[in-house]
Amino acid sequence: MRILKLIPGIALAASLIAAGATASIAQVKIKLEPYVTGLNSPLAMVQPKGDDRKFVIEQFGRVRIINAEGKLEPTPFLDIRNKIVDQMSDFDERGLLGIAFHPDFKNNGKFYVSYSAVLNFQSDLGKMLWWDHTNVVEEFTVFKDDPDVANPNSGRIISRIDWPQFNHNGHWIDFGPDDGFLYISTGDGGYANDWGIGHNVTEGNGQDMTTLLGKILRIDVNSSSGENNYAIPADNPFVGNDDVRPEIYASGLRNPWRCSFDTKDGRLFCADVGQNAIEEVVLVEKGKNYGWRKKEGSLCFDYVNPNSPPASCDQAGLTDPIIEYNNCAARPEGCKGISITGGYVYRGANAGWDGKYIFGDWSKGFAAMDGQIFFGTEADGKWTMDTASVADMDGNIPYILAFAQDSAGEVYALTSITTGPNGSLDTIYKIVPAN
Repeated sequence: MRILKLIPGIALAASLIAAGATASIAQVKIKLEPYVTGLNSPLAMVQPKGDDRKFVIEQFGRVRIINAEGKLEPTPFLDIRNKIVDQMSDFDERGLLGIAFHPDFKNNGKFYVSYSAVLNFQSDLGKMLWWDHTNVVEEFTVFKDDPDVANPNSGRIISRIDWPQFNHNGHWIDFGPDDGFLYISTGDGGYANDWGIGHNVTEGNGQDMTTLLGKILRIDVNSSSGENNYAIPADNPFVGNDDVRPEIYASGLRNPWRCSFDTKDGRLFCADVGQNAIEEVVLVEKGKNYGWRKKEGSLCFDYVNPNSPPASCDQAGLTDPIIEYNNCAARPEGCKGISITGGYVYRGANAGWDGKYIFGDWSKGFAAMDGQIFFGTEADGKWTMDTASVADMDGNIPYILAFAQDSAGEVYALTSITTGPNGSLDTIYKIVPAN
């Protein structure tokens, strides 16, 4: 997933930033209605257009179906545990990370999953010795005579990206609502400070436009080009620039953990997990650079001294987040959590929530679950955020892994009671007003 920051064990100064989105006075009161339980670390739930089923990915490698009655089907839709790298039970950021259904899924039965596979080092001794795994996007097709089961032998690899460390994988995937192209989020490769084996030493992977790490990618899976099972959309922002990978749609990201398109206007929201100080939400736009490793949120960043933001830096061409807040590990004063989790713009039945961006944070601490749910509100192009107050729930909210949205625009929280992908006791909650 996205939580581990590998913060050096030194005393961290507490300070309060002037956030891009400030807290407002009103408090949002919500209830978390249990929807389904008995899952293993649910990282995404998707409802294809025109389908009454919802599909949930479990981090350890299964796709499950929630039927029209809201019941979890016992037989997996797809089981690819044999394709996924061995995971650490107490904490891991690898696994089955994303799922997306082809815009014409109703007719062609095609869908896509992203996952962490055993390293495909291809005779590269350095990678074999030092790199960790390969992140894959693969296409599968449903059996024609049984729409509740995917054909495990129909797999077609769309992309492979080798990964130097186990963390910062990103790999949310979805199709653009207007263009039909597949978008893929990628983290900077892992470890910390965008530095080390597999990272561009001088500028970091987030700023290196020759690597696919630390980016939002945009590809056409309906065509192929050269050795790739995809083509480059002609209007990608860097097409024709030989110094930039043409798959890149946006850059300067550290660990974009869960993105979503607003179902009303198509805007793309991504939460980008911070290093030591700042958690942020960015509004992803074509060709923009969101600053990492030059900046962490709206602060300048020095990878050699990550706890001491420089007073100034070269900010030319960089775009700041629309929402940001203090990370509790390094900046406890006024902090909101330790690892942001991206959500969805609400478009459901509660008119008072329409247009609000519901997102959260994995927890306010690692040792004990203390998940957070936030509401972002836009007014005149500026954003504020509120921490939701949860009614009728004993104890803290579980760890917030992800959010989901159904075809009616309602939003769900995908949670876990453990820090790692083990057991089958995790729950998806529907987020509803408390009154």
